[in-house]
Amino acid sequence: MWPYYEPETSVLPPELNRRFNPAFNMAAIRQVINEAVERVRMPTPMRLRDLIRQIRAARTAAEERAVINKECAYIRSTFREEDSVWRCRNIAKLLYIHMLGYPAHFGQLECLKLIASPRFTDKRIGYLGAMLLLDERQDVHLLITNCLKNDLNSTTQFVVGLALCTLGAIASPEMSRDLASEVERLMKSPNAYIRKKAALCAFRIIRKVPELMEIFLPATRSLLSEKNHGVLITGVTLITEMCENSPDTLNHFKKRLRSHTTAAVDQGSLDRNPPASSHRNHLDCMDLHASYFKIVPNLVRILKNLILAGYSPEHDVSGVSDPFLQVKILRLLRILGKNDAEASEAMNDILAQVATNTETSKNVGNTILYETVLSIMDIKSESGLRVLAVNILGRFLLNNDKNIRYVALNTLLKTVYIDTSAVQRHRSTILECLKDPDVSIRRRALELSFALVNTNNIRTMMKELLVFLEKADPEFKAQCSSSIVLSAERFSPNKRWHLDTLLKVLVAAGNYVRDDVVSCTIQLISESTSQQGYIVEQLWRALERDTMDRQPLTQVATWCIGEYGDLLLYGPSASEDNPIRVTEEDVICVYQRLLWSTQNTIVTKQYTLLSLTKLSTRFQSGNDKIRQIIDTFGSHLHIELQQRGVEFSQLFRKYEHLRPALLERMPPMETARPAGAGNPSAMTNGETEDMDAAGDEGNLLEGRKGFNESETQDSNALLVLLGGADTGETEATRQTESSKPASTDNQDLLDLLGGLDLSTSNPAPVTTIQNNNNILFNTNQSSNFLVDGLLNSDPVVNSLPNITAYEKNGLKIIFSLERLPDNPNTTVITMSAMNETPNPLSEFLFQAAVPKTFQLQMLPPSGTVVAPAGQVTQVLRITNPNRTALRMRIRVSYSAGGVTVQDQADVNNFPPESWQ
Repeated sequence: MWPYYEPETSVLPPELNRRFNPAFNMAAIRQVINEAVERVRMPTPMRLRDLIRQIRAARTAAEERAVINKECAYIRSTFREEDSVWRCRNIAKLLYIHMLGYPAHFGQLECLKLIASPRFTDKRIGYLGAMLLLDERQDVHLLITNCLKNDLNSTTQFVVGLALCTLGAIASPEMSRDLASEVERLMKSPNAYIRKKAALCAFRIIRKVPELMEIFLPATRSLLSEKNHGVLITGVTLITEMCENSPDTLNHFKKRLRSHTTAAVDQGSLDRNPPASSHRNHLDCMDLHASYFKIVPNLVRILKNLILAGYSPEHDVSGVSDPFLQVKILRLLRILGKNDAEASEAMNDILAQVATNTETSKNVGNTILYETVLSIMDIKSESGLRVLAVNILGRFLLNNDKNIRYVALNTLLKTVYIDTSAVQRHRSTILECLKDPDVSIRRRALELSFALVNTNNIRTMMKELLVFLEKADPEFKAQCSSSIVLSAERFSPNKRWHLDTLLKVLVAAGNYVRDDVVSCTIQLISESTSQQGYIVEQLWRALERDTMDRQPLTQVATWCIGEYGDLLLYGPSASEDNPIRVTEEDVICVYQRLLWSTQNTIVTKQYTLLSLTKLSTRFQSGNDKIRQIIDTFGSHLHIELQQRGVEFSQLFRKYEHLRPALLERMPPMETARPAGAGNPSAMTNGETEDMDAAGDEGNLLEGRKGFNESETQDSNALLVLLGGADTGETEATRQTESSKPASTDNQDLLDLLGGLDLSTSNPAPVTTIQNNNNILFNTNQSSNFLVDGLLNSDPVVNSLPNITAYEKNGLKIIFSLERLPDNPNTTVITMSAMNETPNPLSEFLFQAAVPKTFQLQMLPPSGTVVAPAGQVTQVLRITNPNRTALRMRIRVSYSAGGVTVQDQADVNNFPPESWQ
């Protein structure tokens, strides 16, 4: 029988010694002779193992480069030969050089030659080189398409496998479209090895070209009925990729599931009423066809067989039958069951079996349980099954492996809002994780702990979290303190507990407290009028101690003592068991220590200096000592403290009569509060609370009332802007105005605002300021220009080039643009109106309008008369939340020589730096 091999005593090797094919034997002999001649003519190249040994023996990087450069030069010289018998060995060495990071692109064409070789060893090295050296950005990449197509039709399964692996690794969109049909054909091959490789290649092609998914969709039906685990796991992977990337494909599989259920119901009704025998075969075919689409039942059946199957050496991993396939199936079930009650119901039982029958002593079992928990939480599972999943995560928290504990905390953090009551059962275990030496576990445990806080456990949780805050690393203190403040704001049982908690945060966190904690504490003290005497005593006790490492605490304490110092000195003591005894000299002494300390920050000294100035109106005596301390800051090296010292000193001299009014106690601060205890919309973290419907209705009516007032105010302000209406006008004036033609005020309104979209669905509050019979437009804020200029000035940066907004009839208006550092969406414009005529311009009025996407604020002008060669300035602040191109329409009016001039213009030449 051909081929017939000679016995071992034959001279020629078996593959070249075929007795009944002389022509083939002669060609083989000729090839052997040519190779022998080639070996004699050219020296034998270095073997790969010898090259590796030389490279590892190099003591320096220079020696290594010398070895590699020498070998690369030799390989280049051999590539010039057309028929080199050492091409395979040279490419293997070149791939090793490439893996070391050295350039090896010159071997790309040689890889193509090896791929075209009929020898399997050459093809193997050639395809490996193609996967490493080729990519779709190079033209050489296109030359391999024909070789791949030929090898995909090879009769040898290993050659087909090489081609499929290479196609999946380096396929470009064009190559994928050319060879997709070949891959789809191989997915139906009777060879399991080829089917497995073809399914993986289809997976890569779909990622590269998603529109080719429809070609492989019919071939996926038979993959789930495979008995070979390799083919089965690749089929599940392919279907998972399809369902994740295409909602239409996901719906296709779900509809097929429903069609099978409908077919089963129809079959049952037909069994009760048997049809004629001529139709029985047709119905059997329909039922068989429907069985191809049982996606979820098939997956459930496969997973059940894996769980209940006995020991199988081929698939056993640490006592678990094929955990890789189980994980893949669980992931696909999670995708199919999401937002699908029917599919979720079909997989509830198997998920419960996996959760209860999987061995947890090995890491592979924990992997399966983790995927099971994710599937239970994603699908529409039963409540008992969710509790089981959370309990599994609770057991993970007791595991000695840090990775498992981290995964459990991370998963609980994602599921805590789905079933909070189940997670609450493991609260003590989660709090124990705060003591873990691993920083990642502590961080996740901290986030999860704050997610579990509610009105019922607020006291217990805050006690544990405050203990953690005291001993925590500096990197945790800022985040932990802010989170404690937010939780206390939402769920505090009463004001005093809330204040005590904030005080403990300020003491425990020290200088790591964020600015938001300081502001929240000051706001709470301001609005808690009944607790101000108590908190001022507690803060005084904290301030008496050394607070160098607690600057935020000092800032809050000095602010509180400055506001409510009279309660500290002259009010009744809030602590009956330990009454406080404080004199004015004690307070001034402590303030001196704070102000002279070199370790206190400038911000803390600013708080202290302002607080000391306020105490001059709270104390019954001692103002001379306070004035002396403040006067010393008039020559301070820091400009901010020097300015405050000079200004506050004037309140003790020239403006003595204004000091009591300027430094009186601030009213309670009212700002937007987060949802909490006392707010019906509070999140209770799993706890059910009754809501006050009357309170909600009252808030709704109050909000509606404010909205209507805002609308009316905005409408009037727009008319006031253009001189069309005055809120204080008389009935006679309105009658006179109504007798004018329609093209007066309303037409002026359209003229000024025409072309600009000024309509808004949520109008901002608008204020009008009347100064010297001139109406000025001001949006969002009515500011006290005296106080703003002294105490609340906004530093500006990013000066921009000036632009000329208007120049006509001797009047020139220039805009100076600046950006705020703390609010990049705000542009500050300083308008300068200059008179280039010899006559003064009286009754000067500047008006501006912007589109609805902007917010405009105009401060009062410096005057209404522009002298010859003089100027009038006015500050405009424009908030641009969307950072779109600035546009503005301006109107100017003035009197020159008894003639009233009124004109308007568009300003569209703002530089991009002013709004980008």
